[in-house]
Amino acid sequence: MISRIVVTTSDLFVRRLTPALTSFVRDEHEFRIIDIYRPAAELRRLIRASRPAAIITEWLPKTTEMIVKLGYPTIIADTDEIYPGTVSIDVDDRKVGETAARFFLEAGYRHFGCVYFPSAYGLQRLQGFTDYLSRHGHTCEAYQHEEPETRHYMESWEEPPASLRRWLRRLPKPVGIFAIHDPLGRVVCEAAMEEKLQSPDDLAIVGANNDELVCGLSYPPLSSVSIPWHHIGALAGKWTQSLLEGVAPPASPILVPPGPVIQRRSTTLTAVDDGELRRALQYLRERHIDEITIQGMCEDLRVSRRSLERKFQTHLHSSPHDTLSRFRTETAKRLLIETDLPMAHIAERSGFGDAERFSIVFRQQTGQPPSTFRKSAKGSSP
Repeated sequence: MISRIVVTTSDLFVRRLTPALTSFVRDEHEFRIIDIYRPAAELRRLIRASRPAAIITEWLPKTTEMIVKLGYPTIIADTDEIYPGTVSIDVDDRKVGETAARFFLEAGYRHFGCVYFPSAYGLQRLQGFTDYLSRHGHTCEAYQHEEPETRHYMESWEEPPASLRRWLRRLPKPVGIFAIHDPLGRVVCEAAMEEKLQSPDDLAIVGANNDELVCGLSYPPLSSVSIPWHHIGALAGKWTQSLLEGVAPPASPILVPPGPVIQRRSTTLTAVDDGELRRALQYLRERHIDEITIQGMCEDLRVSRRSLERKFQTHLHSSPHDTLSRFRTETAKRLLIETDLPMAHIAERSGFGDAERFSIVFRQQTGQPPSTFRKSAKGSSP
């Protein structure tokens, strides 16, 4: 018997999540899409008229509570708040902030700002960003932006506020700025342009969610922390099936680690003033998946290894070898999350060479073996 699944969501989340749900159609699931922004009474009537076996819904204040009260098995695909009897799936928003902070530190930035909304996920992303910087001896200037209550995510019509422009103007340069989502990053790009600040020379801007329409239509095109939407959608589909089979929902939210920063023109890979150090960072970023050595890099760049190691320690509080290991670990994380490749193949594709070396370095960098990292990211499905 075919099970009817109602998906209550915005156009944005249709694009993000439903591609992963198509594989569940052959498992005899029929999906009906209902716009979550319909009036509450109409939305309630349409859901009931559809006679769903289960609901997959985007989170929306008050609306989510109403949907949960209808009593159907429910999966909420973008919140870490738990509702009784439901499954909550979300990206780990603190780690989104950490990813942006790590990107800026590895590029050599020493001044940082964050533009945020005081929403739950906005505060978590801000906290992840500032906490990571604090652990590495840095502080962050924060700017709270007011978000109109009725404004949809994709809309772009307001001028950047004068207070944001003044805030950008007074920040020390060069500065790395994290905007907690892409539309806010677009506002920062516009404000910087109006202030005649050069991006990425004066300020580099990283958004989050990696929505290609928003990032691509910003000027300059916006770099952004990627979110594994396909994986989140697949988890929503799997948990739908499990709830229909009588599996009890988890007591805690399912948090999915973010992907890497997708680089566009709003950022630069190297913000350090020292030419040798800048060339070394560029070399490591571009070739970290190859069989390179630090000595070989120094020979290729015609620099003294001892002098270069001192510069890494002075400017980045790291060594060339540790920086290379971090770049390889970030690539390995992405492969662990996005693929089902065996460890030996991931070790080769991320530059570690062999699985044993990969496991040792990955544990040193993250505090856990690759298999545990993959399980936490992908093994939360029932």
